[in-house]
Amino acid sequence: MTPLPENPQRPISEDDRDTAVRRLQEAYAEGHISHEEMDGHLHTALTARTHSELAPALAALPAEKPATTSTIAAAGGRIRRGGAWRVPRNLKVESAFGRVHLDLSRAVVEHSVVDIELQLGTGRAKITVPRDAIVDIDNLHTGWKDTHYKPPRRSRPGGPTIRISGTMGFGRLKIRHAGR
Repeated sequence: MTPLPENPQRPISEDDRDTAVRRLQEAYAEGHISHEEMDGHLHTALTARTHSELAPALAALPAEKPATTSTIAAAGGRIRRGGAWRVPRNLKVESAFGRVHLDLSRAVVEHSVVDIELQLGTGRAKITVPRDAIVDIDNLHTGWKDTHYKPPRRSRPGGPTIRISGTMGFGRLKIRHAGR
């Protein structure tokens, strides 16, 4: 059961709405609610303006699974992930001297939002995101070189949001969308 926030009359954000829709879809896929219940609850979630209006749609759902966090670390050498790997909700990448290459283009991304925290000393980093991903780098701090990222001109809805944060010392981060 989902508890109400401290102020139930507070307006819901797009992230709140996206999370509610994802949870309803997961509950349906896992057999916790029927197709008719999902339709009704989705309508409620998509038209709700406040948390108190959203709460009935989520009240009968099982508790949300805790966010998964994984850390990939290397003092020197390369960190490389590619192919069909499962991307956790929170990914922390630590490297003092090596290069980092994360390819999410064929990865299994089960979360609507993925947080990647970079803690890099020197060396370059390259992240390839799914074609329809939305990338947020507002909380990334670079010491020496700027981040190289060119958002796509047109993005299709439905892709994950990849939020990249953390600190980079002397390396450069290059982010590209798959298929570009």
